[in-house]
Amino acid sequence: MVTGRWSAVIPSAEAMERLGAHLARALEVGDWVALTGALGAGKTTLVRGLARGLGFRGRVASPTFTLVHVYRGRIPLHHLDLYRLEGEPALQDVVDPAEMEATGAVVVEWADRAPGWVPADALWLELALQPPGPHRRVAARAAGPRGRRLLDHLARGWGGDDAARGGPEGGTADGPGGR
Repeated sequence: MVTGRWSAVIPSAEAMERLGAHLARALEVGDWVALTGALGAGKTTLVRGLARGLGFRGRVASPTFTLVHVYRGRIPLHHLDLYRLEGEPALQDVVDPAEMEATGAVVVEWADRAPGWVPADALWLELALQPPGPHRRVAARAAGPRGRRLLDHLARGWGGDDAARGGPEGGTADGPGGR
């Protein structure tokens, strides 16, 4: 099993969606995916891939003003966006994490705005712009069995930088089996 980290350069929005769909194959009820990164880094695009990978065919949009959307597929996907959040206490008044965790998987955009609210067992994905062009770097870290299971799924089935296997950084990943 991969021990704690994985990274890849994702060359396009389409590849980011494929990464999300690939990760969705491993999602189970109770899993959490925490997303961080600048505006435009691809967080909502990755969530669109997660929802599609779970079988949801409707519109996927960031719930910036509503805080949460639920996409119904193989398992429900609770999609939160904390961009406009005014701290963890405000979040506790609106959302019940135990209920979401018991009924589906949870993906949180801007998770760094409420890090104490995200379970320690989550998979954390940091998305970063890689100028010039549409490239994005996705760096994953995980602790605990749930997060590590998801991280292992990414590393085994997608590819990524050699850093995930103890080698030098570099390379791109365009999908399962691709590089």
